[in-house]
Amino acid sequence: MTAQVALRSRGGAALVAATVLASMVGFVDAYMINVAVPAIGESLGAGVSELQWVLTGYLITVASLLLLAGALADHFGFKRVLIAGLLVMLVASVACAAAPNPGVLIAARLVQGAGGALVVPSSLALLNGSLRRQDRARGIGVWAGLSTLGTTLGPYGGGWLVDHASWRWMFLVNVPLILLALLVLWRLPSAPGSRPLSVDVAGALLAVVGLSGVIFGLTESRWLPVLLGLAALVALVVIERRVRRPMLRLSLFRSRPFDAINAATALFYGAIAAASYLVVLLCQLRLGYGAAGSGAALIPESVVFLVVSPLAGALVARIGTRWPMAAGILLVALAFAWLSAARPGQSYGEAILPGALLWGLGLGLAVAPLTAGVLAAVGDSDLGEASAINDAASRVGGVVLIALVPLLLGVGGAEDFTAPLAARYQPAMLVLAGVTVAAAVLTAVFVPSRRVTVAHPPPSPRTHACAVPTS
Repeated sequence: MTAQVALRSRGGAALVAATVLASMVGFVDAYMINVAVPAIGESLGAGVSELQWVLTGYLITVASLLLLAGALADHFGFKRVLIAGLLVMLVASVACAAAPNPGVLIAARLVQGAGGALVVPSSLALLNGSLRRQDRARGIGVWAGLSTLGTTLGPYGGGWLVDHASWRWMFLVNVPLILLALLVLWRLPSAPGSRPLSVDVAGALLAVVGLSGVIFGLTESRWLPVLLGLAALVALVVIERRVRRPMLRLSLFRSRPFDAINAATALFYGAIAAASYLVVLLCQLRLGYGAAGSGAALIPESVVFLVVSPLAGALVARIGTRWPMAAGILLVALAFAWLSAARPGQSYGEAILPGALLWGLGLGLAVAPLTAGVLAAVGDSDLGEASAINDAASRVGGVVLIALVPLLLGVGGAEDFTAPLAARYQPAMLVLAGVTVAAAVLTAVFVPSRRVTVAHPPPSPRTHACAVPTS
């Protein structure tokens, strides 16, 4: 086992730096690309369907392989798997930047997602497992703060690159981040994994096939692939019941609160991902913002989140998880309703800012009780798996709702999003507000109101849900 280090030491600083850099690479690849969608479409002559695959290709492989990657990290060690994931992402990022056509870009994004799946469970787990026990909560707090700062400013920086250079530079930004992370990681001690190798190949393949089928069908508006994908996911459940060491341990789903909070997570974070995408498209294609301006539009949301989230943790300890989480989710629904009315000719202060502030307030209230609720719904021995499942639920929700965006906008045979946004943006945002209300209802009805101390600060506001490692 790796010798544990103090947070306030050279080794502790290096550990935080490496994990923050790795997390930033994952965020850049998953969400910063939103601001580059119009530029990619114009540069490569990509249609709406191809642009959707550029976004969802990465998210599909991350969500499908996340639990399998966690098992690999447990066996081979967090540092080794993290390095392997970063190397895959390095090669894929260069391929994305050099892509001559949409097909190559989509293929490279799928490979990027496979690397991202290795990075996601390993980076934070490495931090948690390598710090002294008394430093872990503070270390994860530093990681969360720095990561949130990066996710807040990242879309603006990416948009600036699109406006002043090329969308290709958004992928090349990964190169120095990955090289710096690898340089720091190389100097950290390695430790073998603590568990025997248990690779559920059948489960991983069914997850990839199932999720890909559903996303392909939704993206192309074809129902046969959706049905085949759902059949593969049903087969996944059957297989996981029979496998000796399953990728997804179904016994955890015997807890009704656990089921409810994961369903609410998928709906809530799915709506957030799709709404973020729609707002960025609206800013660029209808409100006349540049890529940098659209990337900066939701910065106030993250600022409010950072202020409110610590207060919400204290509130959970006083009154429990149910009502702060339900109230926060409803505030986000109100934010979507406000943003649905944004139209050309309005100022930023009228069209976007009030909705962004409400959005941040709602997230700040909801994320801490969500994290605490997941961990309170299972026994202590299951905390790691429970948080991984909740993280995967948020990512699956994100990729499915983003895939639904063309359907919500009624894109049909349109070559780009401009005309569909003009016609259907408001109804699409109101649908997402309805999805968010459904998450709030699930929370209010099925999530028990337990008083829980939030041991670790939650990760960044817009990317994923409960990714809290335990030991």
